[in-house]
Amino acid sequence: MAVDPKKTFSDEEIAARLAAELPKWRLEDGWIRRTWRTSSWKGTLMVINAVGHLAEAAWHHPDITASYAWVEVRLISHDVKGITERDFQLAKKIEDVVGWQPGEEPGSALEGTPRGDLRFAYIKYD
Repeated sequence: MAVDPKKTFSDEEIAARLAAELPKWRLEDGWIRRTWRTSSWKGTLMVINAVGHLAEAAWHHPDITASYAWVEVRLISHDVKGITERDFQLAKKIEDVVGWQPGEEPGSALEGTPRGDLRFAYIKYD
């Protein structure tokens, strides 16, 4: 079944989907939002660049606010002034990429950034 990319969801539908699919995201002022705490400006820039790549590839662009040790991503479909399937799908992809921790995967040869050494700190995973 084809998905209508411009169908907007009600606040109740959005809250239910976020709870079920994206529990670290929230609905606020008509946007779905997620804030990541980072360990430094380096981590902040890495999050921004990852989100920027995904958004450009998807041709669906979030608003981003950042400071030294945090990044907030806000999604809305500007053309229909509401939350659509495009917002949920991009949020899921962002969550998968930014939240990926290779050291957490059983049997992975990728160990992830060293823990306990602030020189390599990246995201403060929640």
